[in-house]
Parts: sequence; structure tokens; C-alpha cells
Amino acid sequence: MSFYVTTPIYYVNAAPHLGHAYTTIAADVLARHHRQRGEDVFFLTGTDEHGEPVADAAHALGVEPQELADRNSERFRALAPKIGATNDFFIRTTDPQHMQVVQEVLTRVRDNGHVYMGTYEGWYCPKCADFKAENEVDEGERCPIHHVQLTREREDNYFFALSAFQEPLERLYSEHEDFVGPKSRYNEALSFIKSGLRDVPLTRHKLTWGVQVPWDPEHVFYVWFDALLNYYSALSYAPAPGGGSQSDGVTLTDTPAPARGFWPPDVHLIAKDILRFHTVYWPALLMAADIELPRRVFVHGYLLMDGEKMSKSLGNVLDPFEVIDRFGSDALRFYLLRDVSFGQDGSVSTASFEQRYESELANDYGNLASRSIAMIVRYRDGVVDGGNPDGLLHDDFAGLSERVAELLDRVELTNALDEIWGRVRRLNRYVEEQAPWKLAKDPARADDLDRVLRTLAEGLRVVSVLLHPYLPDSTERLLATLGAPDISLAGAVFGEGSVQKVRALEPLFPKTA
Repeated sequence: MSFYVTTPIYYVNAAPHLGHAYTTIAADVLARHHRQRGEDVFFLTGTDEHGEPVADAAHALGVEPQELADRNSERFRALAPKIGATNDFFIRTTDPQHMQVVQEVLTRVRDNGHVYMGTYEGWYCPKCADFKAENEVDEGERCPIHHVQLTREREDNYFFALSAFQEPLERLYSEHEDFVGPKSRYNEALSFIKSGLRDVPLTRHKLTWGVQVPWDPEHVFYVWFDALLNYYSALSYAPAPGGGSQSDGVTLTDTPAPARGFWPPDVHLIAKDILRFHTVYWPALLMAADIELPRRVFVHGYLLMDGEKMSKSLGNVLDPFEVIDRFGSDALRFYLLRDVSFGQDGSVSTASFEQRYESELANDYGNLASRSIAMIVRYRDGVVDGGNPDGLLHDDFAGLSERVAELLDRVELTNALDEIWGRVRRLNRYVEEQAPWKLAKDPARADDLDRVLRTLAEGLRVVSVLLHPYLPDSTERLLATLGAPDISLAGAVFGEGSVQKVRALEPLFPKTA
């Protein structure tokens, strides 16, 4: 089986912030989990480099758009390995191979009768690179997202006949109620469709920074239509899975995207501010080009600071590089998917991060691992006695890996983590209930001590395998210490491990000063 997961491509008008890391981390958790299931995974991320916001930001800095794109794209590329992301390819929309596919696909859309020349007049947000309907404009003709003054635009453009896909989109949503998740976002997208679709500009005449329209070189394609095709175009020239997060953009295959075995995407992750483009425009565009639709678009909420979406343009950002330098990438990954229910808006802060780090990573998991291994080393010289783990915990662990897989198939990343963390806490209670330090003082209870120690070793092994997509570095260290490096999901069954000898472990999450 194959699994294709994508993030939105990130705009290069500014450097990356925590919101960008959030989506990429979530996609990485899914990619790692599906690799654990033995599936052939392709994980795509990258940067969106055309359009007016990039051109405006470059001109404000006194540089050419390509120079700014090169500079900031490299920052996003550097973020991926920093947060432990295992993306197989990093696409840039200035890749010539991507631009060629955009021209080919949108020419096909035109040839299929879905493009015509017209005049657009209305409100436009230069930061969103988005035309706004009257009901999407805040008081004072301001953007509801960026709070900037909208401009009134009048321009002769080629239009995409979005309205022709009113019924096909309604039918798609009726027949596939899981096409968009969570349900609230499905309802939001469907409501937009049922409100009546209007044709939208496909090209821009006033801009030059974009993909040139092959049938009319005085136009470039509107940046959103260029960007939406990257998920398809990447498969035509990306390396085979396992090539790592870096790419030089060299053409490596002439095989069409569908034949690569990954199209369509199984899960496409986005934030809610770009819902309309990915849940309405994108499927309509793919229908117009006779391309198979993605299986599922999952929309997550905003990370909020001071009640506002975290945004570079608003200046309210946490620097993920600073957080990682102090606490490590695993701590950041855990916090973002534990503290904010994935799919909902949620507030983040330094205080809540440090509280999660201390109480859950350092205490619940880190201390459980440290003291369990320390007792095995102290009382049994690191040797774990053979036999079955304590039957008291069988019911707690029964069906756990299946439940986690089921939740992750629904892109319920926080709920899956909650399930696993419940077992981490159960193991901590087991330590207190059994008090192995007391058993060690009574030679007559040597067998009981062996049972408790092997139960702890086995429990640690199972939760660590399941936690691996969330905490890859820490779980690899712990599993190596347990002498059980296998991270396959099939092995995450309580009682089927083979921990025999452990060695001393340095703290996984050192206490902060």
C-alpha cells in the first residue's frame, strides 16, 4: 500500500514561524505512522514563491523577487529537518519542472472549455493574494485576516468557470462526507458551495512575477492556481521516497504523476484560512483537468497568541528555532499536538509549553523511563527476566495499537496521543501500586520483582513504539536502551516484546533551571 501526505506550500514573503512548523509536524506524524505500518509513503512540503505578496515584499527590501524567494525558501527548507520532519521532497513553485506542469494542466483546463476572457472588479487583499466577496470584507473595507485596507481592483483577466462545478462539487460532498474534516470545516466548505459559486480570475494581467500563460504571454497565472497544482506536479519529477528532505529540483523521472503510485493524496493538511481554495477551487480545478481528486483534506485551526492567529505580518510569532535550541524538537512536536486539539483553534504560550514539558515529558514519560531502567540495572544488573508481563495491564493495553491507527486514519492526532499517554500514566500508577523498591528488600518476593520489572520494560517498549511518530529522537534513544529498536506497528503489542537486557539511560527530558 502507498500513502501520500502533503502540507500546504508556505509563502516566502517572510521567514517561517511556529504556525508553519505546526502543519509540517502534523504531516510528519502521519508519515512516520504509516511507515510503521509498512506502507510506501510520500511526504511533500515546500514553498509558494510567486504572486503579488512576494513581489511587494521583495521590492520593499530593494531586491528581486527571485532573490527573496531563494533566501526565504532556504529558511523553510532548513526548518524541516530541524523539527524532525522526514519529507521526501521539498518543492518550490519556481522549479521549472513545476511551472511546465502548471502550463500543461491549465492549458488542458482551457482546452476542456473552462476558461474565458472577462473583467474583474472588486476588493483585493495583497497580503492574502485573494479577491474578496462583499460578504468577506470587514468594516472599513479591511481584510478579516490581516486587518489591512483592501484595494479596489479592475482588471481584464482570463477566468476559470468555477460556477460550472456547482453540481459536481455538491455531489462530491454528498457522496463523500469525509472529504473534508473535521465536520465543522466540511459544513463550512459545503455552505460556501451552496451559497452559489462565482467564476474566478485564473490569470493576472498587471503582474509579471508568476508562471507565464502559454496562450497569452502578457498574463501570468493567478498565484493560487499555480500553487494548487504543486501537489500534482511534484510527483512528475520528485525522487523516489526515502530520498530525504532536501532536493535540488532535478528531473528524475518522466513517468506521469498518476503512474507513480501515489496520486491522489490520501491526506492533505491545511490551516483554515485557505479552506476555500483547497476544498472548493482545488477539486473543481482537478475536475476541469480530468485529474483524480484527493481523498481527504483535513483543516486544522490556528495557533493563537493574544487571541490572534499567529502570523508574521501581525508580528505575534514564537520562533520555533529558539524553542528547539532550548528544549529539543521532540518537546516542540509534543507540545503542539498535545496542548492544542488538532483541528481546533488553541492558544499557545511559553508558560503552557514549560508546564507540559515539566509535568508530562520530564515527569510522566522521562521519569518513568529513568527510574524503571535504573531499577532493572540496580536490582538485576540490567537483565530482564523472561516470562509474561503482569496480567493486570493486559486489558489496559489490549487493542491499543489498533485504536491509535484508527484515530490517525481520521487525522485525530491529539486524540491518538491522548490514548497513548493514558498508558504512560497507567504505567506510572503501576510503579506506585507494586512498589518494586519494597519487593527488592524481600528475597522471598524475587519472582514478583522480576514480573514487575519485565512488565515495566515491556510497557515502556509498547508506548515508545506508538509515541515514535510524535517523539522520534527520544523514543529511538529509549528503544535502543531497551535493546528493542523495532518501531513497526505490528510489534506494538503488549506481551510480544523481547526486552532482555537494558543499559543505563541519560534523562530524556532534563529538568529546566
